[in-house]
Amino acid sequence: MSKAARERSAREKLAAERKRQAARQKQQRLLGIVIGAVVAIAAVVAVTVVVLDQRGKRDQTAAAYTGPQAPLTRQDDGSVVMAKAGVNAPTLEIFEDFQCPACKAFEEANGKTIKELAAEGKVKVVFRPFHLFNQQQDPIKGNSLRSAAAALCVPAPQWLSYHDALFEFQPREGSKGFAPDDLVAWGKDVGVNDAGFEKCVRDEQKKPQVDQMTKYALEERGVTGTPSVYLNGTKLSDQQMSDVRGAVEAAAAAK
Repeated sequence: MSKAARERSAREKLAAERKRQAARQKQQRLLGIVIGAVVAIAAVVAVTVVVLDQRGKRDQTAAAYTGPQAPLTRQDDGSVVMAKAGVNAPTLEIFEDFQCPACKAFEEANGKTIKELAAEGKVKVVFRPFHLFNQQQDPIKGNSLRSAAAALCVPAPQWLSYHDALFEFQPREGSKGFAPDDLVAWGKDVGVNDAGFEKCVRDEQKKPQVDQMTKYALEERGVTGTPSVYLNGTKLSDQQMSDVRGAVEAAAAAK
């Protein structure tokens, strides 16, 4: 091979190598851009998740109930009576667990009607919250106990608002919820200013009374599930529970 040919071959090889090097550099730049974009998107997603999570927590603010109702009185056994003065019958007893999805559904369907009936002087309502899920595993067991104990820490004037908030913010079944911080915050949201309220909630000071209410429901009254609703001592059927006003007015007419 002549000298000129060798020089031409060397130049061609050098040019080819430079071309390959330029291609590798371009590929590396593109890869860097792609990786940078992926990292940026991941960061945006992470921030969005955090913001939405915080927003969800902030949105769980309990509101004081301002609709129709009768005066509220807490009894020595922990139950809460809602009735106008002098109204003793018909008597509607509601056994409920704040972690119970069916109880939440019953409250959503009938809570307004029950409050209206009491405000109209047509019924005496006795709320009997208790700890139904005491044989279940956590988190259901813990949610059930914490909410019931916290509800007993709430004074009668704010109890109905707190009761409604517990059902509104009921944790999804199988997930942990009713955190002490939330239980305390919701009480303050609805106007609970008692000095001992927060300690009562955090220390579960009302657990012994919850245990007694649970024993009464299960052993003395034979409650096997929630919600269980009794009208003048007789358990309502599913059909009657779908028309609480009709059942109450029929009982009043029969009397």
